Amino acid sequence: MNYKYIESAHNQEIKHLIKLISQNRYRQKHHVATLEGIHLIETFIQAGYTIQNMYVPHSRISEPHIQTLMTKVTNDKIILIADHLLAKISDLTESHEPIALVDVINHHTVSQNQDVVMLERIQDPGNVGTILRTALASGISQIVLSKDCCDVWSPKVVRAAMGAHAFLHILTVPSLTEWITGYTCNIYATVLSSESCNLYDLDLQQPAGWLFGNEGSGLSAEILQVVTRHVRIPMAGATESLNVAMAATVCLFEQFRQRNAADKIAD
Repeated sequence: MNYKYIESAHNQEIKHLIKLISQNRYRQKHHVATLEGIHLIETFIQAGYTIQNMYVPHSRISEPHIQTLMTKVTNDKIILIADHLLAKISDLTESHEPIALVDVINHHTVSQNQDVVMLERIQDPGNVGTILRTALASGISQIVLSKDCCDVWSPKVVRAAMGAHAFLHILTVPSLTEWITGYTCNIYATVLSSESCNLYDLDLQQPAGWLFGNEGSGLSAEILQVVTRHVRIPMAGATESLNVAMAATVCLFEQFRQRNAADKIAD
């Protein structure tokens, strides 16, 4: 099979790809996400996403895993690239992985009477990606982010989420506080205050919203005014707080545990 082959760093398509990987605004303008690695690409294909283009390192086309992946993409979408271009293209150091482009699905609505995870001003891509992955693993498919969070479709977030994006409804809103005013379920926020209740004393059987804030300053005073309950995670020793992604994991899996236990009793 004769595939298109690129070996020049001056190729316009390569320049376009570099910008998509490295520049948030450019990527948002084109409504495209970049997927790096076989696992991510296969996950999005399985979820029903259509691959715009897939760039495959020329030296790897005979590998069984690569050959299998290539059968899942139409031939006109497969582009071979010279290995020496990878350092210029990839967001990863010393990467030799295929890279694919997919259209970003912007969900214009998210149900306001079902479970949702809300993120305010979280800046670290690893934290956002981990929270997305945790949400999906704990049975929550809706994510709402404030506009001042890091780009939820950045390559680093997509990698950290390990394919979770493909199965989530993700909405970024101009005002998270305004969006919350229409939310009909309880909203819990991890906050250390005199009003905070113990996470393990909560009844989490009903749909709920979980709100997590900035790594350094936490949640804004404005948004705390619309929260139903402040929640603290009990900890031993002198530890004052957890990383936001870790805190989200503890809270969401406590909710999952309670519901799972209730389902077993009902059975």
